[in-house]
Amino acid sequence: MSIESLKNQIPDYAKDIKLNLSSLANEETLTDQQKWGCFLACAMNTKNATFLKEIEEEALDYLSEIAFDAAKSAASIMAMNNIYYRFAHMATNKDYMALPAKLRMNVIGNPGVEKADFELWSLAVSALNGCGMCIDSHEATLVKEGISKDQIQTAVRIAAVVNAVSVVLV
Repeated sequence: MSIESLKNQIPDYAKDIKLNLSSLANEETLTDQQKWGCFLACAMNTKNATFLKEIEEEALDYLSEIAFDAAKSAASIMAMNNIYYRFAHMATNKDYMALPAKLRMNVIGNPGVEKADFELWSLAVSALNGCGMCIDSHEATLVKEGISKDQIQTAVRIAAVVNAVSVVLV
């Protein structure tokens, strides 16, 4: 099992990270698709190839091929959007907020999975990338889609732990 493999690689000084990884892998607040899509999208975002490979192996047990690709699509589109919208939001000159992005992002409207799942994965990656504008946008959409605050928090907890594991395993 890949999560077990990852846990075995985490040194004793990061015991809290190991325990958090274990508990989140068994988390029941999210569906398996939501949970493993978050793990996969966030692992891809860390750019840690070894870690990504381990998560991909585990995620294949829980995600359809379409959901697997959609989670990776969430990571890829947020890699672009988080940079662009963080710039537009943080720039002192607010004229950039009024300009059209002129960036193709059709996958958001048609990800191949439930909108709420894709938005949850996008939120988790946006939290990793520190894009407040994207976090607010995805969180608002998730609330409209009926996703609870506990579920949203779980997705962000996964993002936080995935980030910590990737740092520890460098």
